[in-house]
Amino acid sequence: MKTFTAYIEYDEETELYVGVVPFLPGAHTIGKTIEELRSNLKEVIELCIESNQFDVNEIHNHFVGIEQIEVSV
Repeated sequence: MKTFTAYIEYDEETELYVGVVPFLPGAHTIGKTIEELRSNLKEVIELCIESNQFDVNEIHNHFVGIEQIEVSV
């Protein structure tokens, strides 16, 4: 088992959740719900690893965190 970190955003224009796995080239997808997005992300991660023949042990996920910065506008 290996855990991957995905960045998730909500697109108000399309009303879809967008997920990207930054440490895995090509791993991005959408979903109408968070649950659907999770399922789609799992599938796309498996497909990317399989099709690109990545050595899973060589994929390093150095996620640190997300910050929300407030500025005056």
